[in-house]
Amino acid sequence: MLSRLPKWVEYGAFLLALVAGSVNAVALLGFQHQAVSHLSGTATLLGSALLTPNPETLLHLFGILLSFLFGSAFSGFTLSGTSLKLGRLYDVLLFIEAIFLLISMYLLLNGQTSGHYFASAACGLQNALATTYSGAVVRTTHLTGIFTDLGIMLGGALQGKALDKRKAFLFIVIVVGFITGGVLGAWLFYQLGFWALSVPAVICFILAIVYRLYSSR
Repeated sequence: MLSRLPKWVEYGAFLLALVAGSVNAVALLGFQHQAVSHLSGTATLLGSALLTPNPETLLHLFGILLSFLFGSAFSGFTLSGTSLKLGRLYDVLLFIEAIFLLISMYLLLNGQTSGHYFASAACGLQNALATTYSGAVVRTTHLTGIFTDLGIMLGGALQGKALDKRKAFLFIVIVVGFITGGVLGAWLFYQLGFWALSVPAVICFILAIVYRLYSSR
């Protein structure tokens, strides 16, 4: 049950969604409208590109898909178990995510599109941080599943079924966090260009430090 999740999960979900939203905003504005926090659009572009094959485009899109997969696999390798609790290596993964974002920023500032791969890997790594616990699936890098679950819950409530208020609140927190991150990322990109990626990287660093200090207590 979601009620068994620790109370700090809402804060973490909001901040992680904010990070993903800001990274994706920078990607959409600066990566030739290429999203990196989710793969549905990328997979569609890859399928469309197969009609008029361009080796460079195909390799680039395929690289983004593989990078996201790599980041997710790295999280899966690092974490053990499916329950969300203190003591697990979330701080290590957040630190690595920040490093990926800084590498992405450096490469993009130097005109290298390979920076897209590190941004995608960072998002894949973060998405795998979201944990399945007693049937409650939390994702912070995209909102399709969140809106679907909210719709299902709303439909059930209209039938007279009990509404899981904490679960609904958590989903709303993620939506607000992602949209807020989109606003922040867009504003930062217009002000700083690809230096904007330094802000979500710093947020990840701070989250890693706070989590380590909190869990050690």
